[in-house]
Amino acid sequence: MSRLNELRMISRVAQMYYSENLRQTTIAAHLRISQASVSRMLKRAQEEEIVRTTVVPPLGTFVDLEAQLRSTFSLAEAIIVECSDDHDGEIMSRIGEAAAHLLEVTLQTGDIIGVSSWSETILKMVNNIHPMKNGKARYVVQTMGGIGDPTVQTHANQLTTRLARLTGAEAHLLNTPGVAQSREAKLVLVGDNFVRETINLFDKISLAIVGIGSIEPSRMLTRSGNIFSSRELLEVKEAGGVGEISLRFFNSDGVIVKTSLDERVIGMTLKEHSHVDRVIALAGGKYKTDAIRAALKTGIIDLLITDKFTAGRLIETSLSK
Repeated sequence: MSRLNELRMISRVAQMYYSENLRQTTIAAHLRISQASVSRMLKRAQEEEIVRTTVVPPLGTFVDLEAQLRSTFSLAEAIIVECSDDHDGEIMSRIGEAAAHLLEVTLQTGDIIGVSSWSETILKMVNNIHPMKNGKARYVVQTMGGIGDPTVQTHANQLTTRLARLTGAEAHLLNTPGVAQSREAKLVLVGDNFVRETINLFDKISLAIVGIGSIEPSRMLTRSGNIFSSRELLEVKEAGGVGEISLRFFNSDGVIVKTSLDERVIGMTLKEHSHVDRVIALAGGKYKTDAIRAALKTGIIDLLITDKFTAGRLIETSLSK
């Protein structure tokens, strides 16, 4: 899959240059890569016969469908991965591989990365990243409380600290639960000097990597214990909530849903995410489709990485309205 991920990026650069008539400097700025990298990729596009007289996307890529996603949801970029089955396990793996390649290619020197610690898809991404020899990022900032059930605690710690090590960055952990027991407990927890130091970095994040969840929590989040009860989630549903990013809920129109539960979540808000220069969302799967569609309407996501089945459902529903 690593070669396919490489060819996908080469194909996109060629499309922007030859079909969209963009200058190399414009492509470099848009994709967060150097102009020298753009030039090398254009040369490779010819060697791989991706470029002849027109752009010929390699098998396993979905240029037209990606263009539809960009147009329909006003995305800067969209990446669609090939999957043999519409099954969560494979979907998460393929998305994780594509996200790892994208981060390796586009990470800028000095970037401050914000990442939630309770996403299986983001964990798949981290597990596929190759060590960056010279190191590029400045900090990796945990954007949602990472303390939970000790049996799954290693996932949260591994995700943040390993991503920092791979990118040559300094890790800033949010050593609190993702969900405090009460508003008063949250105030005490965020008053800790080390916790406050991490929270103060939220407005300096230049790249945020997020997962998208439905109202029902994911397996990892459920195991972590950082969840709301069925009764509490009913409050979210009654308010119109259909999905969440880091336990911040929104309705089908992408409008933030405010409930009393917000006062217990320790982490970045959706408003804070909206100020980040580049927000990359990793999500796919049948049961998440409605949540992904709603998340795209929030306007905070710049780049979506999803699978071909989910992309098809997103476009089909949009065309039927």
